[in-house]
Amino acid sequence: MQESGERLVPVGGVVFLVGAVATVVTFVPLFLHLHPLPSAAYWASMLMPLGFLLALVGLFRSARAQRRRVHAAAEPPQA
Repeated sequence: MQESGERLVPVGGVVFLVGAVATVVTFVPLFLHLHPLPSAAYWASMLMPLGFLLALVGLFRSARAQRRRVHAAAEPPQA
């Protein structure tokens, strides 16, 4: 069974990529002197830092769970 931290990392990566694509799409009309996109497109570009944050939280949660498993295995059994 996967831990929740292990699921957050790929989800965060996908959200980050969607935000990165939205960021590129919002800059294209500015460089080509076209009509700017609606505000929703600019809000979609905020998915990039959100995806980074999700992946970072997943990484930290996985590291903490792994550290707990190592410490539990290293402790001698209680008699």
